[in-house]
Amino acid sequence: PLWYNEEKFILKCQGVKCTVVNILVNMKWDTAMSLVRKTALAVIFVLTVLSMPAPGCASDITTLSFRQINKDIVVNASLQLDEKIIDDMNSGLSKEIVFNVELFRYRKIWPNEFIAGKTIVRLLQSNPIKREYVGTSIDGKVKTVKRFKDISSMIAWGVSIEELKLANISMEEDDDYFVKVSAEARMNTMPAVVGYILFFLPTKEFGVSKDSSLFRSGSPGVNK
Repeated sequence: PLWYNEEKFILKCQGVKCTVVNILVNMKWDTAMSLVRKTALAVIFVLTVLSMPAPGCASDITTLSFRQINKDIVVNASLQLDEKIIDDMNSGLSKEIVFNVELFRYRKIWPNEFIAGKTIVRLLQSNPIKREYVGTSIDGKVKTVKRFKDISSMIAWGVSIEELKLANISMEEDDDYFVKVSAEARMNTMPAVVGYILFFLPTKEFGVSKDSSLFRSGSPGVNK
């Protein structure tokens, strides 16, 4: 048998290798490029499908409330995550959630005027093997790191905006205003080299926003 003869086995492998090389060399340029394009398209299709959110309950901002205290506006809001995001964290994947809290002056004809805003970044890191759950919050130059006993308490903290203050706001008494809260989850588990090559793929997993009702200076806060 062939496998009992080392020399014949090596010659046989070399023959197969030469045959493959000859096929590639003799292949027409157009055919080779067509094969490359088809392979690239197949890879792109698979990666795009994998990056799409799974069906189920979509992420959404479920509550938004605020109140006025002198010239300050204090905002509270909460985000509901979809099942895929939660499953990813249960599997050990980290998530970065970016909140934007903004105050606008309402305009009937012209675009709404931005008055003030803040950005809060939450990084949720889960290690189910070690049972380590770490949440990081970045508010401007202030960075806060918290450790949690379980993933549920970490998520509850990470998706909540509590008592966020837009300070020293000057508002006209006769103008209408509204508070806008937006949130998006960014992918931060993709290797840097892969992310550079696949720059055309979406970098965020979801983006949602919610507006408050219109209000005027001195009016009570509104829950929505």
